[in-house]
Amino acid sequence: MVAALVAGAPVPAGFDARLVGVARAALLRKRAGEVARHWPLLAAGTPWPATFAGWADGRPTRGSLRDGWDLARDLAATGRLPATAAEELAVREAAWRYDGDQAPRPRRFPTVRRAGRAVVVQLAGRVWVLRAPDG
Repeated sequence: MVAALVAGAPVPAGFDARLVGVARAALLRKRAGEVARHWPLLAAGTPWPATFAGWADGRPTRGSLRDGWDLARDLAATGRLPATAAEELAVREAAWRYDGDQAPRPRRFPTVRRAGRAVVVQLAGRVWVLRAPDG
């Protein structure tokens, strides 16, 4: 039953598929809210409920921080990540190491990331965002 609710598995015999679908949609909305707390610019820059539900449906959660990170990377890979969310992702990737499998860990060495017209620099545990002037 749990796999049917969170991982897209078939509904077990004896359960109402419509009600399981309603519960699955409610759990996806809850997950979307949790991810939005960790990734506010990602959530604000996209049609959030539909974007998240389309990505997360059928995927078990790996925690809201990692779910948002994986979604942001997927959107970036397909050219659909908004500029503000790209900057948010660059800040995370400058400060933390995340390989997509293990939990994120703080970076220990200086790091530079680009996000559109911004450059994100991490040095000695501090992160700075340097933006090109408008004009």
